[in-house]
Amino acid sequence: HRPCGSRSGYADSPMQYRKDIDGLRAIAVSSVILFHAGFQRWLPGGFFGVDIFFVISGFLIGRILFTEIEQQRYSIWRFYERRARRILPALLLVLLVSYGLARWLYGPLEYADFRNSLLATLGFGSNIYFWLHSGYFEAASELKPLLHTWSLGVEEQYYILFPLLAYALRNARWRIHALLLCTALSFAWAVATVSSHPNAAFYLLPARAWELLLGALGAIWASRLALATPQRNALALLGLVLISVSLLFFHAKLRHPGFYTLVPTIGTLLVLVAQAPGGIATRLLQLSPMVLIGHISYSAYL
Repeated sequence: HRPCGSRSGYADSPMQYRKDIDGLRAIAVSSVILFHAGFQRWLPGGFFGVDIFFVISGFLIGRILFTEIEQQRYSIWRFYERRARRILPALLLVLLVSYGLARWLYGPLEYADFRNSLLATLGFGSNIYFWLHSGYFEAASELKPLLHTWSLGVEEQYYILFPLLAYALRNARWRIHALLLCTALSFAWAVATVSSHPNAAFYLLPARAWELLLGALGAIWASRLALATPQRNALALLGLVLISVSLLFFHAKLRHPGFYTLVPTIGTLLVLVAQAPGGIATRLLQLSPMVLIGHISYSAYL
C-alpha cells in the first residue's frame, strides 16, 4: 500500500509491472510534499496529488480483485491480510515516533488533541476525526502532525467496502453499469455538498469514493481498449498535460472535490488506461528518478 496504492505497478498479483505507474506516484507524492513545504506559489495545486493517488489505488485494487474473481481464486481475507501487511508496518512506526515526540514537545491540550487523532488513525477513521475538528487548509492544521492520514482513512474504508462490492458484481455483465452508477452518485454527492459542507466533501468517503471507483472502471476499460499505438500515446500525453495543468494552475480556493477535480483524475485515468509503451508520456514517467521516488512514495508521504 501507498498513499493510495500498492508497492509496485501491479503488487499482490502476477500481472505485469508498469514503471509508468510508479512515475505517476512520484508526481503525486512530490506535489503533496512540495505544496506543504511552502512551495504553493510555484505549485498551487499540489494538494491534487492525493486525488492522483486515489485513482491509481482504485485502478490497481480493481484490477487485482476482478482478476482474482475471474480466475476463481478470490479471498476477501487474503485481500485484507495483504493490505494490512503493506499499510501497517510503516504506519505504526511513524505513529510510534510521533507519539514519543508529542509526549516530549506538547503541552496538555496539544497532546490530548494529538492522542485523539492517533487513536482515530489506528481505527481507520482519521478522516472522520479531522472532518469534525479541522479544515485541511486552515493555518492551525499545519500543527496537526497526523492530518495527512485522512487520505489513508478514506482508502482503508474503501478497502473494507470495495471487495464486497466487487464480489457482489462477480457477474461481469452488470459490473461496469453498477460501477458507473456508484461513481456518478458519489460525484453528484461531492458536487452537491462541496459548497454547503466543504469539510465533509473533502474528508469523507461518500464524496471521495468516485475517484477510487474511476480507477476501478479504468481497470476494466484498460483490458477492453482497442487502440493503435499513436492513439494510445496521444491519450497518455493528454493525461499528463491535464495532471500538469491541475498542479500548476489550480489553487486551494477552488471548490474541491468537484468539477475541477475531474481534471487531474481523468488525466490520471487516461495515463493508466492508455498503457502507451514508447510514448513521450510513458518515457517521462519511466525515468529512473521518477520510478525510484514512486517506489518510496508511501514512506515519503508518511
